[in-house]
Amino acid sequence: MEDWVYFAGLYESKFEAYCAVMWIEADERIRGAVAPGEVQVYQTRRGKYGVRFRRSRVV
Repeated sequence: MEDWVYFAGLYESKFEAYCAVMWIEADERIRGAVAPGEVQVYQTRRGKYGVRFRRSRVV
């Protein structure tokens, strides 16, 4: 599996980070690109939230 790609920006709430996830997934569908294989919301040690994703492996 490939390395994580971290989406720019950290968010104060988990809800804001989840909205960013929805934006990433919608953007991929609109552009017709391959959707990320796995998307996660993660929390930093300082309590902020971020988004990271991995592309699906094309065989």
